Amino acid sequence: MSQFRISRRSALTGAAAMFLSSPGFARVAIKDAPITKVSDGVLTIEFDSGLHSRISRGGTVLTAMEPGEAIRLGDQRVVDRFLLLDQTREAVSGAHGPGHVHHLRGGADWLEKRISVTFLDRYPGLALLDITYRNTGAAPLEILGWQAATHDLLAHPEGAWSFSGASYPDRRDWVQKVAPGFGQRNFMGMNASDYGGGTPVAVVWRRDAGIAVGHIDTVPRLVSLPVGGQPTGTRIAIASDTATLLAPGATLALPPVFLMVQQGDHFRPLDAYRRLMAERGIAAPAIPEPSYAPVWCAWGYGRDFTTTEVLTAMGKAKAIGLEWAVLDDGWQTSEGDWKLNPAKFPRGDADMKAFAGAIKAGGMRPRLWLAPLAADPGTDLLRDHPDMLLLDQNGAAQNVSFWDAFTLCPAYPPVVEYFRGQIRRILGWGFEGLKLDGQHLNGVAPCYNPAHNHARPEESYEKLQDFWKALYDEAISINPQAVMEICPCGDSFAFHNIPGMNHTPASDPTSSWQIRLKGKSFKAMMGPSAPFAGDHVELSDRHNDFATHYGIGAILSTKFTWPNDPVNTTDPLPPGGIALNPEKEALWRKWIALYHANMLPKGEYLGALYDIGFDKPEGHAIRAGGQMHYAFYADRWSGPVALRGLPPGRHRLTDGFTGQPLGTVSGPEATIPARFEHFLLVQATPIDGKTAA
Repeated sequence: MSQFRISRRSALTGAAAMFLSSPGFARVAIKDAPITKVSDGVLTIEFDSGLHSRISRGGTVLTAMEPGEAIRLGDQRVVDRFLLLDQTREAVSGAHGPGHVHHLRGGADWLEKRISVTFLDRYPGLALLDITYRNTGAAPLEILGWQAATHDLLAHPEGAWSFSGASYPDRRDWVQKVAPGFGQRNFMGMNASDYGGGTPVAVVWRRDAGIAVGHIDTVPRLVSLPVGGQPTGTRIAIASDTATLLAPGATLALPPVFLMVQQGDHFRPLDAYRRLMAERGIAAPAIPEPSYAPVWCAWGYGRDFTTTEVLTAMGKAKAIGLEWAVLDDGWQTSEGDWKLNPAKFPRGDADMKAFAGAIKAGGMRPRLWLAPLAADPGTDLLRDHPDMLLLDQNGAAQNVSFWDAFTLCPAYPPVVEYFRGQIRRILGWGFEGLKLDGQHLNGVAPCYNPAHNHARPEESYEKLQDFWKALYDEAISINPQAVMEICPCGDSFAFHNIPGMNHTPASDPTSSWQIRLKGKSFKAMMGPSAPFAGDHVELSDRHNDFATHYGIGAILSTKFTWPNDPVNTTDPLPPGGIALNPEKEALWRKWIALYHANMLPKGEYLGALYDIGFDKPEGHAIRAGGQMHYAFYADRWSGPVALRGLPPGRHRLTDGFTGQPLGTVSGPEATIPARFEHFLLVQATPIDGKTAA
């Protein structure tokens, strides 16, 4: 047993921070020779006599021999070395198909550690880790935290990239290059009062190989997935700062962990995670056809819209080929009461029904904005039902910053029923879908409201997914084609919420790069034909980058106004405004026509073909309609581009935007010279009878 003393700073910041900053916390590599090896032929884990481990992919060693797991005790001692006592191997078969499992047992005075490593035939290169600690002593054992699957991906001359699934209020990129000193805790709980939740996966990769870690529990867990740049490589793990008192003979079971090695970026691990979770019962619902229809949103007019403005611009949206008309924030008197604004709908329900009917009569589909779980101070709802609030340990409400509102508890049955009623009301007005919006939708804090009688405060966090599923089920029971869009503004999408939605946007992207990396990530998390929208194109580079929407297989979306820019709008206008002038209209029409002609979102996004970090220019590929569609992005590019994934045989190449011929090539891979600014689209059509099906 190793008991390394840690610094005062590290002791104060918790297990995940120590993982990143303190060399004394479970990061002392012991040079013992491996004495046992477990493998599926792709992923190999070698263990030494102290249950330290080393990771390899094929014949490439990716880490040093190091302590993969550690536990921190109440006196701040860290136990990370357990004498290997025995091991067994057996065949298994279950929800994830057949495979084999290795059971290893180790001891360290008053603690017994068991680790089971399961390899699955369906998932080469991936192992499931089930880890437990048992108190073998005579006295209770205070545990302050733990970490597992802790490894440093060895340094590479070209550096490393990372994917982190946590949400932050600065709305940072999910995919980042790992620079010296880079570090993120990636806590899956709340990282601000209204920013939290996410996808419990972290990935680090070099050009040649990478490592992914995550948990596959069917409920969210308050764990961290820290990533940190180190002089010797890039560190990754899963960790927890949750304290527990382990009675004599009692066992602490960690969440079920997966460890994966891969070639390429984060797409393969997220795709494997999606399939594992589907086998465990957490999966996207069937996607209705309207989810793929391109979108016009009235948010260009802000909260001060008039119904005349919306219906006038909607006519132009229909004329250029858009299909959804979304009425955004501003129809209501307040967040919480959700009463109709009498200045805009003086006859109440009758006016709102007439408005939705006018959209349908104009040939478009009406969708309405709603911010569930937010309630403004002073609303009738909070006056009459203060019991609905989510409260912290001190009895304080949790803020929703954008609307100066408070968070309601999603695990409190009256809250669920209240919003099910709102769904019935909105669909009863004639709307065919809802835009469920707000950064607070992604995760909530533990709830201590005594009126809720929670078995555990964490129920609010764990049952958020059930809240969204209840609203989704309510809508689908009324209209099986209803579109339920969850837009968690700027968050890293919470995977466990996916069964409660059939559409999501890029969610307030800060750049075209964010739209593309979010699209790639979401196509892995929800499926290669996921209905992911690029969000308002006005938020992209140059405020017109439909090339990014189209090329990654995203649904086109815009918030233009017409015929003029709005006088008062909630968001500041970009240079040049957002009104649809003749020049912009010609460009919009061209992109929308291409969208309808090829319907790339319904194709198969082939995310494993290109590495979003290392490949230059940035590349994406989609198989649709018997053709291969490629998209490349760079500020400026002059040089070769690789066309990967082509079926065998000859293919005619066409510029996907201009229609100009680009020659012929033969599959399965070809390289062509290219010169472009911002983007290049290449369409490959088979010319010898073999398709890209």
